Amino acid sequence: MKVLIVEDEIFAALHLESAVEELGCEVVGIAPDGQSALELAETRPDLAFVDLNLRDGLTGPEIARDLANRYGTKVLILTANPGQAGEPFEGLVGVVSKPWNEAQIARTMAAIRGPN
Repeated sequence: MKVLIVEDEIFAALHLESAVEELGCEVVGIAPDGQSALELAETRPDLAFVDLNLRDGLTGPEIARDLANRYGTKVLILTANPGQAGEPFEGLVGVVSKPWNEAQIARTMAAIRGPN
């Protein structure tokens, strides 16, 4: 499974990258803002972890919808402000409040992968 991380806090992004790789997934990149996220989306990730408040402001909700609509990417929003996530949309698999833990990430990824 190819995963995109959209997060501007580098330590949080690296922690998530490590957790995702331990689950056997490929991280296609870490994007700190909308432009970087859309450039990396060309790799057609299966799943994107998206923070809401990024380097370029509150662009996460728009990025999340764009990834789902344009690329068919499943989206999990990871945020300290879940109220900012907006209305649910097709492709949204959940909203997790920060701080998240590895067990939450593993459960979400297992649900997306489905039965083997």
